[in-house]
Amino acid sequence: MVDIDSIKKEYIEIYNTYIKRDGSQELLEYLTKSDFFEAPASTQFHSAYAGGLAEHSVKVYRRFLRAVKSEYGDNYADTISDESIAICALLHDVCKIDVYKIDYRNKKVNGNWEQVPYYTVEESLPYGHGEKSVYIINGFMRLTREEAMIINWHMGAFDARVKGGSYSLSDAFYKYPNAVIFHTTDMLTTYLDEER
Repeated sequence: MVDIDSIKKEYIEIYNTYIKRDGSQELLEYLTKSDFFEAPASTQFHSAYAGGLAEHSVKVYRRFLRAVKSEYGDNYADTISDESIAICALLHDVCKIDVYKIDYRNKKVNGNWEQVPYYTVEESLPYGHGEKSVYIINGFMRLTREEAMIINWHMGAFDARVKGGSYSLSDAFYKYPNAVIFHTTDMLTTYLDEER
């Protein structure tokens, strides 16, 4: 579990330090008025608890920054800016805002049936995953082409479009190598830094 106030403070501090473009403060206001800081990162697969979404985003930010520095060295900013790193990491999963709802089911606990809470999905804007995040962000501030590709394809081969046979992921990864780095850091964060 996570201290929601603490992770919210850290998230906002990173956001305000690096994300400065037009519309960024309106987007941050949207996030704070939504359930972003209270939402889980998933229903059951990783960080499936209140505050998990913001915590996941901060962890991805840390990993992405480390990966970019490892790949490009001290001059990493010649390849990708600190602002782009923060945007991609902190905002890649805004598609999950107002998606997870608490419901109850019966579960046997110590031999007795009890109603226990669990997260369910209630999708009011069925726009996809990465593409939905790009759509939401662009409603507030403009993304660069690379940022849009990184966020759009961050699910990699788990993306439903790829499972359906689309070759666009491969093309995007060849044209935007930072998208490969980002996808990898998102997966490493999910499977190594978080619990199921």
